[in-house]
Amino acid sequence: MGRGEDFILIFIYEFILVEEFLWGYKFSFIFGIEESGEGAKNNQTAIIDVTQHEAEHSFCGCLIMSGGYSNSKKTDDIYEKVCGQQASFAALTMSRLRCMLRGIDIRICIVLLIAIPVFMFGIYLHGQKITYFLRPLWGSPPKPFHEIPHYYNENVTMERLCHLHGWKVRESPRRVFDAVLFNNEIDILALRWNELSPYVTQFVLLESNSTFTSLPKPLLFAGNRHQFKFVEPRLTYGMIGGRFKKGENPFVEEAYQRVALDQLLRIAGIEEDDLLTMSDVDEIPSGHTINLLRWCDDIPPVIHLQLRNYLYSFEYHVDNKSWRASVHRYKPGKTRYAHYRQSDIILSDSGWHCSFCFRYVSEFIFKMKAYSHTDRVRFPHYLNPKRIQDVICKGADLFDMLPEEYTFKEIIGKMGPIPHSYSAVHLPAYLLNNAEKYKYLLPGNCRRESG
Repeated sequence: MGRGEDFILIFIYEFILVEEFLWGYKFSFIFGIEESGEGAKNNQTAIIDVTQHEAEHSFCGCLIMSGGYSNSKKTDDIYEKVCGQQASFAALTMSRLRCMLRGIDIRICIVLLIAIPVFMFGIYLHGQKITYFLRPLWGSPPKPFHEIPHYYNENVTMERLCHLHGWKVRESPRRVFDAVLFNNEIDILALRWNELSPYVTQFVLLESNSTFTSLPKPLLFAGNRHQFKFVEPRLTYGMIGGRFKKGENPFVEEAYQRVALDQLLRIAGIEEDDLLTMSDVDEIPSGHTINLLRWCDDIPPVIHLQLRNYLYSFEYHVDNKSWRASVHRYKPGKTRYAHYRQSDIILSDSGWHCSFCFRYVSEFIFKMKAYSHTDRVRFPHYLNPKRIQDVICKGADLFDMLPEEYTFKEIIGKMGPIPHSYSAVHLPAYLLNNAEKYKYLLPGNCRRESG
């Protein structure tokens, strides 16, 4: 073996000594040299002796693994000095990398090989939860509404009620138009229209043969129109064909249908200063709220309605934060049918929002695949009927999501199943008058039909 190879071997030996010295006793060495006088020298010498012993053991291990013999006098001397036996040829010619690898803790490597894929898989499974939980760090809450206290009792006159809200009573009530986009909520539509029927001048309903996610669907209202004969003389019904553009953002299709509803309202004969309610079918204003707004003068041009939030039925009261429903004093050319915030004023305790309140499990599955937030169905098993039934009875979340809140306190407070409520006070009158027909919407009846 030439002088170059001898030099490499010596370099490896010295490199290992330094590596073991730095990694094995780094902190002891630092403490040792900070001492003064003879004590510092003794500490430093002791540390080096221990390090050299371990380095020699590591070095010999590297050489013995390779097998064979060496014929270099210089390297033989080095090996015999360190290991006390004849070195092999292959051991003396092994790569520097192999000796360096002996300094790596194999247990750490194994842990990393397991931990990193598990961590990435966890992010895949729960990334949405992590994002929602950290919302207080990256999101800011919307501007608070100016909330108007809501006064009502059936034994109080309308003149007095208007006065309590700071308004004047009119000589005659405004006309009221209730306009909705319809998907598949037949039962909830019946509750809504029966609740509002005494106060609404014209009901306006638009139905499409396409969901917001461009899935074809039957015209369910057209097929069940006979159930709504009590509003037939006051009904303006429209049907719009879906565009069926796959891959398009569902909110684009939703906006397209809301523009069509604007046109249908004009066909229905809406005029300036008529009241127009804008809300989804399952966002039901209370009848006395609409009656108050149609009889009182000086109400805001646009006022949002604060609704009680329910999930699956009136057994699971989530909170009182539903705000998207609104009432407008119609202005031709300016009023546009929308489902976002359009005012800073909200009237407290004005009705009910019963989300995913269906009779059949099949209706849950249809809505999960059809509505604008279809991206929440991240895994196929979310649509399993047995899972859906279990989730309903537990009051858990169909999409396994965390609450959409802006403070950690509110997020943690709402985590887990919704507490059961056994109060059926102040619910729509038509629901209580037909409790047997709609018992699945009342407390204590979480089981659903398959459909």
